[in-house]
This record gives sequence, structure tokens and C-alpha cells, in this order.
Amino acid sequence: MASKMLLSDRITAMNNNVPSNYIRPISERPNFTQVQSSEDSSIPLIDLQELDGPNHSELIKQIGRACEQDGFFQVKNHGVPEIVIEKMLQVGKEFFRLPESERTKFYSDDTSKTTRLSTSFNVTNEKVANWRDFLRLHCYPLEDYVKEWPANPSTFRIDVAEYCTSIRGLTLKLLGAISESLGLNRDYIGGELNNHGQHMAINYYPPCPEPELTYGLPGHTDPNAITILLQDDVPGLQVLRDGKWIAVNPIPNTFIINIGDQIQALSNDRYKSVLHRVVVNCSRERFSIPTFCCPSKDDVIRPAPQLVDNEHPSLYRDFTYTEYFGNFWTKKLGTETTLDMFKTDFNCSIGHK
Repeated sequence: MASKMLLSDRITAMNNNVPSNYIRPISERPNFTQVQSSEDSSIPLIDLQELDGPNHSELIKQIGRACEQDGFFQVKNHGVPEIVIEKMLQVGKEFFRLPESERTKFYSDDTSKTTRLSTSFNVTNEKVANWRDFLRLHCYPLEDYVKEWPANPSTFRIDVAEYCTSIRGLTLKLLGAISESLGLNRDYIGGELNNHGQHMAINYYPPCPEPELTYGLPGHTDPNAITILLQDDVPGLQVLRDGKWIAVNPIPNTFIINIGDQIQALSNDRYKSVLHRVVVNCSRERFSIPTFCCPSKDDVIRPAPQLVDNEHPSLYRDFTYTEYFGNFWTKKLGTETTLDMFKTDFNCSIGHK
């Protein structure tokens, strides 16, 4: 039965041992001694308060540097009310604390479903599972999906809809800033993505008796355009920078933004979709809520013509998001990069990475 597949419903029967199907080969396990704290690195923290003010140009430069050098940055004064954030985190936690019979009404391993509860990442093709349960929701256009969402907890649809609406406003603001930072018109990326989709995940990572043996999620890049991540106060996210894993510790009332594969292609590799992973711990559960901004299914992704010339030839062939996403779900997270499939012959011949 589906309910037996959820990690959170099997924890009490594990006798403080990680089941064999969650244990990574020795060479693939997280090495916590080699992780740097974000205080010792420089994952940028950008104040968006002046984005429409006199310091607009400097802020655009900061965003451009972050996208080019890190692929990740954090934002504060982003315009999403703190109460909206608090309610989103609270109702997500309440959902995962519902009785098993209530939660598993939404269980499905069908990756095409627009509302589904599942576990690991893609259980249909994974030999080693990930220490994670998640509720995935499509949320734009809101009126197309909200009736599919859980009605329990009682405020779930109201609180999540309010959060999704606020995040969409932030997404449009960031897409405009990223376009400008590439020297493009402010509406360029938004226009290329047309009526771009928006979906989100509420991730639940239970305490793990042996966190050194497994992952919440192994190293991967995101398949979408940009991701806006809300974390609770428990660390877990790590970003690969200069060959080293950097722990990105939570800062209250901020979001973490990362470039996805589609903007890497659109920017002709000027901006990077960076490997990141999630580790777990033995004492505290962790919740995170990423919101994904995606192209429409039939959008054609290609490097912006303004970024292509004799010195900077196009590094990717044209492809649709449907073509990309169909291949994404056949890959194994952490071992294969879908974007590589769409590189041009020139790109491959020079070993561009």
C-alpha cells in the first residue's frame, strides 16, 4: 500500500538504524568534516529594499555578480510579509502531523500529477532512497489548482494561496532584475517564459539515526528557471562552491534564490545552475519550501541572441521545456545532468562545463 512507502510513517519501526535502501555507497556519503559554514564563505545576502530606489543600478550589479560567481544568493527586505511566511511554515508542519490515513489520500508516484504526496525523489527509478517526504503542489494559475490541494488543515488552501501569490510577485521582480543584470530588457526572461508555471514542494526531513549514511537529497541542479527557497531554523542546505560544500545556515525572514538550468541555458552559461544538496541530522526534523519558476511546456529555450556573437557562440541547441522535463524524470538525481543533453557540438568539442 502507498502509505507504507512514506518515510515518516516507518520511522518508529526502524530501531535506530537506517534501512539498507537508504544507505549510500561509501564514496557517495556526505563527509561532514569537509563542509564550511556559510559565515566563512560569501553566499551573498542582497537587500532588495532599494531595487526600485536610487541604488537600483548597484543592486542589479550585485545580483549579476551573485548569479555569475555563486549561482546562489539570499534576499532580505523582499516584500513578502513575515506573517505570510510564518503561516506557510506552520500549515506545512501541520499537514505532515496529520494522521497517516489523512495524508496518504494524496499519495502518488506519478510525476505528472499536479498535486501529490510522495517520498525520496522519484521512487520509480531510484535504487537508493533519500531521507525525505514531500507534498508537491502546482500553484499557477492559482484557480486551476487550489481545489486539488488538501482541505485539511482547515486553513491550508487559504494560507498556501496567500503565500504563493506573494512569492509570484517576488519571482517577477527577480526575473526582471536578472534580465537587467544580463544587459537585457527587464521583461526579457519573463517574456521568454511566457505564462511561466509555478509549483512548490513542502519538504519534510525527519530526524535520522545515522545521518552520515544518507542524504535528504544528493547533489543536483534545479531543472527550472529560478528557485525561491524558504527554510525553517534547522540547517541542511549545502551549496558546492570552488569544489567545497558550503553550509547555508538559515537567516530569519530571508529567502534563498538559485539559478536553474533554464536560465543557465538562456544566459549562454554566463550564469550557473549550481550543484546543491540537503543533509539531515539525528536530533531535529527539518522543513523547507522551495517554489519553482518554470517555463511553459511549449516554450523554446535558447541562449538570448544578445548574448551570442563570434566570441561567444551559442552553447545550447533550441529545446522545449517539455523535451527537457521529459528527460529530467528519467535521470537519477545526483548522477546525471539533463542540461548536458542539449549542448551544441561546439560546446561538446571544447569540453565546456
